[in-house]
Amino acid sequence: QVQLVESGGGLVQAGGSLRLSCVPSGRTFSTYVMGWFRQAPGKEREFVASIDWSGGVIYYADSVKGRFTISRDNALDMVSLQMNSLKPEDTAVYYCAGGRYSSGKHWTAPNSYDSWGQGTQVTVSS
Repeated sequence: QVQLVESGGGLVQAGGSLRLSCVPSGRTFSTYVMGWFRQAPGKEREFVASIDWSGGVIYYADSVKGRFTISRDNALDMVSLQMNSLKPEDTAVYYCAGGRYSSGKHWTAPNSYDSWGQGTQVTVSS
């Protein structure tokens, strides 16, 4: 497993932007599928976005499509989530996740990922 560390969360007003970053501690994750999930109080963890090792296959949840952008830089061993036009309903703890590729995995499902970060809080005020 790869240990993941997120950064970049914080408090922002509705309509604002934040950029989350995730880096590995120890092993590289350049061959992993990387994802972002979020969990609001009292709710289940939900998929936000995922990106394959090449950056060529990307998925977004409908709720963030057009506002969020996931990207990765394998040379820097970093995956990012640019969040624009933030809404109060985006408030949650955001988690970075990494999964070793295997055919048949559904990358919108948390159980497809082997490694998780500790989470970073994003709060959007109205």
